[in-house]
Amino acid sequence: MRQNVYTVAQVNQYIKNMFSQDFMLQSLFVKGEVSNCKYHSSGHIYFTLKDGKGTISCVMFAGNRSGLAFRLQEGQQVVVGGTVDVYERDGKYQLYAKQIVLDGAGLLYEKYERLKRELEERGMFDAYYKQPIPRFIRSLGVVTASTGAAVRDIINITSRRNPYVQIILYPAIVQGDMAVPSIVKGIKVLERYGVDVMIVGRGGGSIEDLWAFNEEAVAQAIFDCKVPVISAVGHETDTTIADYVADLRAPTPSAAAELAVFEYGKFEEGLADYRYTLERLMRNKVNLYRSRAEHYGLKLKYLSPASQIREKRMYAVKLEERMGNAMRAVLTDKRHRLEVYIERLKGLSPLDKLNQGFSYVSDEAGKTVNDIGQVEIGDTLHIQVRNGRITAKALAKREEKL
Repeated sequence: MRQNVYTVAQVNQYIKNMFSQDFMLQSLFVKGEVSNCKYHSSGHIYFTLKDGKGTISCVMFAGNRSGLAFRLQEGQQVVVGGTVDVYERDGKYQLYAKQIVLDGAGLLYEKYERLKRELEERGMFDAYYKQPIPRFIRSLGVVTASTGAAVRDIINITSRRNPYVQIILYPAIVQGDMAVPSIVKGIKVLERYGVDVMIVGRGGGSIEDLWAFNEEAVAQAIFDCKVPVISAVGHETDTTIADYVADLRAPTPSAAAELAVFEYGKFEEGLADYRYTLERLMRNKVNLYRSRAEHYGLKLKYLSPASQIREKRMYAVKLEERMGNAMRAVLTDKRHRLEVYIERLKGLSPLDKLNQGFSYVSDEAGKTVNDIGQVEIGDTLHIQVRNGRITAKALAKREEKL
């Protein structure tokens, strides 16, 4: 009878648990030669690490690529830091790489990572403590070796960008046992001198050559410095503890000089542009206000008392003409109407009737007699003719039907 029969998955899972419980396998460094290196399109890197007696499969996932500062190639001697674990599906163990350095730098890299974590936990990398780099400086302090490409590059670029900036060099030892106290002293000396900005760095080299800038004493000196510090250590791919603590990191000493020193030629060009713009705006303003003044002058001339008097006088003359014309028109109309009335009155005038042979008869009381019943025989009557008045008596009367 078969007892304790397990599936393949159960066995692989058991082995994986054994690996997971082994503390040493969770964080270790393995040294060997790179072979079968493949960069996958997903960003993962698959390779084999071998030596004279064995091989181990390795993978570095895309999320851990920040732990690789160079391009991995066949035949390189490297130290790989990571975790050994089992891939359950295939039942194979492999090294999951988190960081890779070239051989010889493994122990230093581990020390570097340990100090980096410690200083980061103490808040020395926090952006809150970063001092701004002033835009315009008059003095530039440099802590680096007195000979070498770094100081020459800084001097050349500073002189080209702004020849008026004073460069104060502290000739520090940047490599070896005396490098750390020399760099720390240089930072403190230039801080007391009162430079505006300080560049601390050196040219490129191996991790051993750059190690002084990974020491805690140098990091503490940079952090405590009251003068803004620009770190410029090695080449663009080199990153030291000093870079994290400094107020600004430059990829190279040349770049540090460009960041610290403003370009005087472009500054002059900028001033010329500002001057041209200011003059143009001033001319535009002057022309605008001149146009406004001319407009207001014409308006004031039009609205001045003398102009208003002339305007009103002309208006009065026009009103007078209009009034005269209106009055003449009214008089003409009235005269015409009067003539019509006169003609009409002539037809109704008693005098005209009298001139035509008619007479006007009234009694003694002066009342008009136009009816036979108003006269009695013997009454005195007054007869008005064209050229006089006749007094008569009524001798007889006879009614006639008309």
